[in-house]
Amino acid sequence: MVLEKLSTSLRDTLSKIAKSIFVDERLIDELIKDIQRALLSADVNVQLVFQLSKDIKERALKEKTPKALSKKEHLIRIVYEELVKFLGEKDYDLKIEKKKPFKIMFLGLFGSGKTTTIAKIAKYFQKRGHKIAALGLDVHRPAAPQQLKQLCDKINISCYISKEKDPLKIYNTFKKEFDKYDILLIDTAGRDALSKDLINEIELLTKEINPDEKILIISADIGQAAQSQAEQFHKSCNITSIIVTKMDGTAKAGGALTSAASTKAKISFLGTGEKVDNLEKFYPERFVSRLLGMGDLQTLLEKAEEAFDQEQAKDLGKKFIKGEFSLIDLYEQMEAMSKMGPLNKLVEMIPGFGKIKLPQELLQVQESKLKKWKFILQSMTKKELEDPEMISSSRIERIAKGSGTTTREVRELLKQYKQSKKMMKLMKGAEQDPTKLLKKFKGKIPMG
Repeated sequence: MVLEKLSTSLRDTLSKIAKSIFVDERLIDELIKDIQRALLSADVNVQLVFQLSKDIKERALKEKTPKALSKKEHLIRIVYEELVKFLGEKDYDLKIEKKKPFKIMFLGLFGSGKTTTIAKIAKYFQKRGHKIAALGLDVHRPAAPQQLKQLCDKINISCYISKEKDPLKIYNTFKKEFDKYDILLIDTAGRDALSKDLINEIELLTKEINPDEKILIISADIGQAAQSQAEQFHKSCNITSIIVTKMDGTAKAGGALTSAASTKAKISFLGTGEKVDNLEKFYPERFVSRLLGMGDLQTLLEKAEEAFDQEQAKDLGKKFIKGEFSLIDLYEQMEAMSKMGPLNKLVEMIPGFGKIKLPQELLQVQESKLKKWKFILQSMTKKELEDPEMISSSRIERIAKGSGTTTREVRELLKQYKQSKKMMKLMKGAEQDPTKLLKKFKGKIPMG
C-alpha cells in the first residue's frame, strides 16, 4: 500500500514519544531525526524536509504547553499540525461557477493517468447533479481519444473527439456545442518527458481556451522529479490544483504529494484505484490523521453515505450490533462496503483500528470472491441461509456442487460469517459508548 512505510515510521515515532518519561531537547532531536529519515525515504524533497524539521523543533522548544495537554500530547499535536501545514493546511475547494461551460483543463505527462482521472472527475461532478462533457485534445497518442470516449460512454457522459491533428481546430469545431453543459473537461497532450513542443502547445491552448481550472495530474510513483515537472507546468499555464494518481500502489508518493509546496497549488484529489469511483477529495488534516494512525471518520462516513441505502443501512446496522444477522445480511453488507473501497483501507479510517491486527481473510474480500459467494448463497435452502450453524459437511458438499464451487470456498464463506459475528460481539455496546470499543482493543491513539 502506498505510503505504508512512511505511515509505519511516523506511528513508531509517535509511540516513542508516548512511551518516553521526559520531553526534553534530546527526545525532540531524536524525533526530528526519525521524521527526517521517514520523509526522505518517501522521496520528499530534502530542502522541504529540513524546513519542516526546523519548524517542528522551533515550536517544540519555544511554545508553552497548554494547560489542557501534557508535554507529550503537545509535542504530538505540533508534529500533526506541522505535517498538515506541510501538505497544504486547508483543502482546495474546486468551486463550479454558474457560467456555461465551466472549463477544466487537465495537464500531465504520458502515463500519469490523466485520461482515467478525467472520467473520475466526470463521475464525481455527475453525482452532484452537473451536466458534463469531455473534449479530447490529446492528438499525439493515437489511442487517447478512443480511450476517453470509451470511459465517458460507460458513465453516460458526452465526449467530443476528432481525427483532426490540430487540437485548437478540434476545440473550435465543437465550441458551440459546449454551451449546453455545466462543465467541460478537457484532455490535453501528454509526453514521455517535458519538451519544448509540449510546453508551446499547452501555452497556446491555455491562451485560446482560457480554462477556469488547470489541473496537473502527477503519478505517485514519479519520485522527486515531480517538483521540477510541477514547476514547469505551473510556469507555462499557472496550474490551479494537483491530482495525485496511483495512490493505491506501493509507490513512495512523497515527491508527488509535496510537489504542491513548490508551486503553491494545492492537491485537490487523490486517485485511489482503477475504477471510476476511486477518487477521494484531499483534506490535509484527514490525510495526516490517517497517516499517523488517528483515523478518519469523516471520510468513512462520506463513503458510507454514497454506498448505502439509508433505510437498508439502518436495518442492517441494528441486526449486526445485536449479532442477529444471517448469511444474506452479511452478503448485502459486504457488497455495499465493497463500493466504498478495500476493507483494509476502510479499517484505517477508524480511530484506534490502525494498530489492530485483524484477520487478513476478513480484510481481503475481493469482487471475484463476492460473485462466488452469491452462487453459494443461491445454492442454499432458506433454512440454511437463516441459520448457517445447521450446515453440516454433507450439506457443504451439496452446496459446493450446486454452486459450481469447492467445499473449501463454501467453508471460507461460513468462516467469514463466524468471524463477523465474533467482531460484532466485540463491538457490542459501542453504539452507546464508543470508548468501550477502544478499551476492548489495547491499541490506543497516541493523542489519547
